[in-house]
Amino acid sequence: MKAVLQRASRASVTVDGQVIASFKADTPEEAGAPGKACGLLILLGVEEGDSEADAQYLAQKAAELRIFDDPEGKLNLSVMEAGAKAIVVSQFTLLADCKKGRRPGFTQAAKPAEGERLYLYFVEELKKRGLSVETGKFGAHMEVELINSGPVTILLEARNGKPV
Repeated sequence: MKAVLQRASRASVTVDGQVIASFKADTPEEAGAPGKACGLLILLGVEEGDSEADAQYLAQKAAELRIFDDPEGKLNLSVMEAGAKAIVVSQFTLLADCKKGRRPGFTQAAKPAEGERLYLYFVEELKKRGLSVETGKFGAHMEVELINSGPVTILLEARNGKPV
């Protein structure tokens, strides 16, 4: 299982012209303040053979990683400690195999039913840890928009409930 965490000052997910998930700074000053981030956009790729243990590990890491600025500007706060929100978007293309040819292969991605089950399990694990979480729509064509803050982008991977 792979997760890309992107610290953002604003983000939104649109499906069929409707915004279904979003966060943004309350004021223009907050949006422009150095290091001011309002949340995490999490792209989640579920691989064939992934388990609930992988989702638990990644949810714990995503919730607890200190990637938000403290008042001194140091990366010292977790998403929860910063009072930030999260948007989780399923993205099987994180599992692309580009070793051969010019077209990526996606055979490593979980089947849709299992991918959706573990995606929703990951979301629930974040919520259990106290995060305010919104989601994209599994399997839908989405327009994902964000303004990276920093930028801070972290790649997490888990296999058998442990880091890869």
